[in-house]
Amino acid sequence: MDTKFSEAADASVPEKRSRGARVSGIDRALQILDFLQAEMKPAGAYAVAKAVGAPLSTVYVIIEDLVEKRLLQRRSDGTVWLGPRLYHYGLAYAESLDFLNVATHEMQDLCREVEETIQICGRDGDHMIVMAMADGPGHFRVTSKVGSRVPLNWTASGRLLLGHLPDEERLKVFRHAAKVSPTGRANTNPETLSEASAAALRERLSIQINESDFSVACIASPICQPSGECIATISIVLPEHRVVQDRDRYTNAVRKAAERIEATLGWR
Repeated sequence: MDTKFSEAADASVPEKRSRGARVSGIDRALQILDFLQAEMKPAGAYAVAKAVGAPLSTVYVIIEDLVEKRLLQRRSDGTVWLGPRLYHYGLAYAESLDFLNVATHEMQDLCREVEETIQICGRDGDHMIVMAMADGPGHFRVTSKVGSRVPLNWTASGRLLLGHLPDEERLKVFRHAAKVSPTGRANTNPETLSEASAAALRERLSIQINESDFSVACIASPICQPSGECIATISIVLPEHRVVQDRDRYTNAVRKAAERIEATLGWR
């Protein structure tokens, strides 16, 4: 570990052991990276320090070290953003996941079948995150891209990702995770959300229309391990009028795609 990280450790932590200082430095670095990921945009050192609750001098030192190691990159306006080294780490990690390889292949097949945008989504704390995506061939485009994070209650996938949890745990998550959506149409009632989540997983289907974006619908099916845990979803994102016109076509297609992923992985 570089000296910079040791010096950047929070001054409030007594340096009784060198290991303690090193852990503090790593924690601060992770806080900075987590903040930038959550914001999904570059930020200045002052904004970072305020968000993570660290002294500005500490944040400056750690940012400089991260920039030097290409874990962060500095922009012309002085703000910092995630660096190219993280991208290579992410690629290596993604290639090691049999699940994501299988799911991505099925995502591409489903995209060609229904000619709509397809997403593979997972859970990141109180949010749903887009893990992989295939754009449909038409002019319809969605705002969410790979890496996008939205509150769990805004999406069809978000509800499925909590469906396997015990009732009390699922209710607890929705109580602090539910947020008002841009359209104002996403349900924020924890009890209603919890019941809908469990029902959606049982039916292996969840549909939302106009909850996160106007005129946009999402039809999702869960990808579950043998234990019953929903580790991800596969979903079709499309204009709302197409769901009304041909609901069965899309619901049947997305359910079968999820089943094929599970079968390929030996989970069914």
